[in-house]
Amino acid sequence: MMDSDLSQPAASAEELLELAMRSGADAAEVFQSQSLSRPVFFEANRLKQLETSQSEGIALRLWRQGRPGLAVAYGAVTPQLLVDRALALSQLNEPETIELSPASHKHYPDLGESVPVEQLVHWGQEAIALIRDSYPEILCTAEWECDVETIRLISSAGVDCGYTDTTLSCYLSAEWVRGEDFLSVSDGQTQRNVLDPVLLVDQIIQRIEWAQTNVAPPIGKIPVLFTAKAADMLWGTVQAAMNGKQVVERASPWSDRLGEPVLSSQITISQQPDHGPFSCPFDDEGTPTQPITFIKDGILQLFYTDRTIGRALGSGTTGNGFRPSLGSYPTPGLYNFVIQPGLMTFAELIKSLDQGIIVDQMLGDVAGMSGDFSVNVDLGYRIEKGEVVGRVKDTMVAGNVYAALKNLVAMGSDAEWNGSCYTPSVIVEGLSTTGRL
Repeated sequence: MMDSDLSQPAASAEELLELAMRSGADAAEVFQSQSLSRPVFFEANRLKQLETSQSEGIALRLWRQGRPGLAVAYGAVTPQLLVDRALALSQLNEPETIELSPASHKHYPDLGESVPVEQLVHWGQEAIALIRDSYPEILCTAEWECDVETIRLISSAGVDCGYTDTTLSCYLSAEWVRGEDFLSVSDGQTQRNVLDPVLLVDQIIQRIEWAQTNVAPPIGKIPVLFTAKAADMLWGTVQAAMNGKQVVERASPWSDRLGEPVLSSQITISQQPDHGPFSCPFDDEGTPTQPITFIKDGILQLFYTDRTIGRALGSGTTGNGFRPSLGSYPTPGLYNFVIQPGLMTFAELIKSLDQGIIVDQMLGDVAGMSGDFSVNVDLGYRIEKGEVVGRVKDTMVAGNVYAALKNLVAMGSDAEWNGSCYTPSVIVEGLSTTGRL
């Protein structure tokens, strides 16, 4: 649960809302966020520092004569000053339709459990010790963290909802210098309640073992196996294409493709608000979230929207109105973005390839809305006859995300969370590999 020193906000949400309405607002809402984080840092195999980071912010959004105004304060706030600022800003904006969720009162229980700093330190020390047992010369950098966030939203339409969210995360990087050869392998986890340092270390050590030998990269169009960690790059483009705002602006290549195949028939993509470390009972507009299948067997089913974009599309909101920051207006956003895993283990995916390349870490720009990309392979491996034969360096992979996901060969059963995206490893065709032989 959240510490008692965060339980009382610096300004009353009810006071702000009442004051805004008395000051001439047609409608208003107050969005409140409080967070407490205790990260534990390791550097060069040693515990470096412990921190406590605490923040509290409040955002007032109102409409007067249909014109919106948004004002934000952090920490202690004078309610009248915040109201006056929002009212002044509203006069600079054009009138719009007021978008507020219908009345509802619900406060949701915390789905996670807080972990003491001592446990975070123990996990970090255990992970580093396990790596150094196998490779004493490796230097490790790590961060283990417990985040607690409380959200509350109230509005003049009768909304009053809130929840507290406790999430654990870790990141571990292992660096190995062998003469002029530098190897950096990193991985992480985001979970509820418990982290698994042994699993994290196993993944890193496996990649270190594959990197014992440097080999020439394969050249040309060959199958590419993106690990679950690297596959996130592909899904970022898909998320952008399904954004209702991009559809309204005619920027999405899928604007007129509802009900049509857009990806391989092996691909089903959904949103699951009750699962994973980023479960979310309502969006930042107060709309209850719901399970949604966006793509089923490769066929586009739905775009995700907030209230404004849902009205423009005529579909209504999907409960995906989120604020990129406290000082931002709600816009379509995603959480718990789930790609349905396949049936093959990662080892089986490797064995299925006669020739191929594994991409695990990348450098460079990710694909934009067009889907075109060209990235340097920061950590990758060559596959020959179903076996990993060594690490490839000075290698680039280029192609188009949409084309690659239409040419999907297989999906793994090894899905894991990368931020709020739950993705397995995938094998795709149609990408070009270049490098120095």
